[in-house]
Amino acid sequence: MSSVASVGKLSIVIPAYNEGATIGKVLEQIGEVELIGNLTKEIIVVDDCSIDDTAYVVQQYQAAHPDLPLHYYKHTVNEGKGAALHTGIRVATGDYLVVQDADLEYDPAEYNLLLRPVLRGVADVVYGSRFMGGRPHRVLFFWHSIGNRWLTMLTNLFANLNLTDMETCYKLFRRDIVQGLTLTEKRFGFEPEVTLKVARVPHIRIYEVGISYYGRTYAEGKKISWRDGVWAICCIIRYGLLR
Repeated sequence: MSSVASVGKLSIVIPAYNEGATIGKVLEQIGEVELIGNLTKEIIVVDDCSIDDTAYVVQQYQAAHPDLPLHYYKHTVNEGKGAALHTGIRVATGDYLVVQDADLEYDPAEYNLLLRPVLRGVADVVYGSRFMGGRPHRVLFFWHSIGNRWLTMLTNLFANLNLTDMETCYKLFRRDIVQGLTLTEKRFGFEPEVTLKVARVPHIRIYEVGISYYGRTYAEGKKISWRDGVWAICCIIRYGLLR
């Protein structure tokens, strides 16, 4: 563990749409995490107009943990994951910001892996890669894996980066950097857009660390589809060419 001594705050932005079955567990996991560097936590749940019991589960957890800085926002219409992230990014007040899905595919205990390069003063942005090896990785869809790697390669081509996992949920930013970006993609196009735009920030330092991945199937609630992959290609070309 790093010996870096720091005092600050990590904003954890959770976009959620019909995640009542899992978001309570995610909040419990986040609550149990002890962050390095004496960092405190700010949890921001953005409910993208869920029609299940997501709101109830979050509010019950909030009532049971009144000392935990948990802020709940709800969109009046369903706009998409990217739109929920825009809301969360806008209201965040931490020194650093990390994206957390509400579906148990990623482990909040690994925030410290992402924080370590930033707190050491060598990184401004850290991506958690599912493909770097060394950590648990659920074996799932071959074509999803190929698609993710191809989208990452195409993004690298335009951004002049050597990322291994552009589509990862776990992206940690210095808050001032991500709030300084103009982000427009309201669905899953958020991933290539934010990557291509952050890569153009002068003197930006981007790192990757290996993370675990507990993926789920469509029967278990996975939402991304091949249409989102096609749109991601459009976004890569659009934001890769337009400056």
